[in-house]
Amino acid sequence: MEDRSQSGSGGEPQELNSCRICGGDGRIENTFGQVGRCPSCHGSGRRSEDTGFRDVTKTKASHHRPTNRAAVVEKQTWPSTADGAKLATEIRDAPGLSAETKANLTRDIIDHESTHGQCTKTFMRKVRKQFRPAST
Repeated sequence: MEDRSQSGSGGEPQELNSCRICGGDGRIENTFGQVGRCPSCHGSGRRSEDTGFRDVTKTKASHHRPTNRAAVVEKQTWPSTADGAKLATEIRDAPGLSAETKANLTRDIIDHESTHGQCTKTFMRKVRKQFRPAST
């Protein structure tokens, strides 16, 4: 009859190599009766080699590649069309307007250009009314 406490070639008792968590069975059971693989030996029943320290730093090349996010687009600060730039210059050079009002009117021009493609005459008249004094 064969002695099960001895492993084949080394003569070392199997108990020294058996997993501490599952006892060499390779399976564990919880209080609800569910059976699963042992998280320590992964079902082999043998004690895993304990290195003491597990390096979890990301050393794969894929972790150092740039992300697939779109580049941040800078906000436009000046109108792109000739009519819009001319109107914005008039606003910038207008005396008696606060810096906040000038920035808001310039932003309105940029927004109008982005939706309409250009500054229409009606829009230009409307903006000029906002910063030019009414002529009598």
